[in-house]
Parts: sequence; C-alpha cells; structure tokens
Amino acid sequence: MNWDQVEGKWKQLKGGAREHWGELTDSDLDVIAGNREKLVGKLQERYGYAKEQAQRTADEWLKTMNEPAHSQAQHATGGHRSSQEQHAGKR
Repeated sequence: MNWDQVEGKWKQLKGGAREHWGELTDSDLDVIAGNREKLVGKLQERYGYAKEQAQRTADEWLKTMNEPAHSQAQHATGGHRSSQEQHAGKR
C-alpha cells in the first residue's frame, strides 16, 4: 500500500492510526485524511518530533499496515506456533 491508497482507505485505517498514536485526536485524524504530509505535521505538533523523525515514523506505520494479517499475528506472537499446531500439519 502506498500513501495514495492510504488516502482512499483512510476510514478503515483511521482506527489503526488512533491506536498507534494515542495523542492524535479524532479531529486531527479527520484533518489528516490519510495525507502523509498532514500526518507528519501533526506528529511534529503532538509529539515534538523533528520532520525526519515524523516522516520515518509515518512510513514505518504504513509498512505495518502493508503486512498481511497472518504476518501481523506472527509478529505479535513472535512467529511461534504451538506444538499442537506444528503436529497438526504432519498428520
């Protein structure tokens, strides 16, 4: 996903942004509307980030939005499957 796609899917992604950046208000998220430069500006304003840091943070968040749900679940659990799950595939 790129930033143009984020703008188009902002309503779906807004909740993830809210969870990731708790200091951003609903009003901030409405103004941002998926626009990278507006997000960078709000991150600078709310978190005191330098522009480069805010850009990096925004791009890193976008990368996490690009990961398939399966990969995100593996990240959350460290990528480990239980022994029962491992053996289930061998049956």
